[in-house]
Amino acid sequence: MICGLGVDMTTVERFMSWIEKPEMITRFFNQEELCKNPNVAFQKEHYAVRFAAKEAFGKALGTGITGFNLCDVYIKSEPNGRPVLKVQGSAEKKLKEIFGDCKLHVSLSHEKNNAVAVVIIEK
Repeated sequence: MICGLGVDMTTVERFMSWIEKPEMITRFFNQEELCKNPNVAFQKEHYAVRFAAKEAFGKALGTGITGFNLCDVYIKSEPNGRPVLKVQGSAEKKLKEIFGDCKLHVSLSHEKNNAVAVVIIEK
């Protein structure tokens, strides 16, 4: 049963200023999400779609992006490239508090200057 659904869309270009300020990246992104690719265009898309996933998670949770640390929500890629939404710490605690044991699903996409993420919480 689906108990939460969240969607978020952001502009990729917004993340150029974040890339230029490493403290912004470390403030909002988990170590697992740090981009190692030197291509700036790739980095902008990488961070934009992952930030959209954090926002979509908050919407699916029903709290917005309050009540948990954004670094505690992150995308881990499987060897085949499939994104998996992971939660830890404050985000895991909030998720269990609201929904108990559940499963997370995520879909990510970006094209040109837009990035979008969908998060489903399933019991």
